[in-house]
Parts: sequence; structure tokens; C-alpha cells
Amino acid sequence: MPTYAYACKDCGHAFDIVQSFSDSTLTSCPECQGTLRKKFNSVGVVFKGSGFYRTDSRDSKGSTVSPAPAATPAPAAAPAASAPAAAAS
Repeated sequence: MPTYAYACKDCGHAFDIVQSFSDSTLTSCPECQGTLRKKFNSVGVVFKGSGFYRTDSRDSKGSTVSPAPAATPAPAAAPAASAPAAAAS
């Protein structure tokens, strides 16, 4: 059963209550008998079942997308001479 949050418009009293879907909405505050309003909170989204993950749409053989070609390493560059050779005297 869901938990609903209520707040009183008159005294500010706030509380949560577990109610069935078929129960009617509360209208009077238990503290001051003032007018209640139902508070709404953001709902977390939960994806259950198949079809939500990357691996769910693949066939049993593997990926249908061909893999990217492997990068070949660049050939090693010849070391550059850091200083000119000294002339023999």
C-alpha cells in the first residue's frame, strides 16, 4: 500500500499515512481540524524487465555491430641527432 504525505494549510502540521488506493483522501487535520493538502514528491524510476540494458537487445552470438579495427602502433621514429658531431682537429 502506498504512503501519502499530507500537510495542514492552517497550522502547518505535516505527516505521512499509509492508505489503500481505494481509501478517500484525508481532508481535516488531526491536530487542528484545519484543511489538509496532499504533498507530492518526485518518484524514483525503476526499470524492470528486459529491454532496458545494452545487452538485452543482442543476439546469442554477440554484437551485431562490427568492432572497430585495431589501431596499429606507429613505427618507431629514428632518434634525431641532438648535437652535431664535433669536428676533429
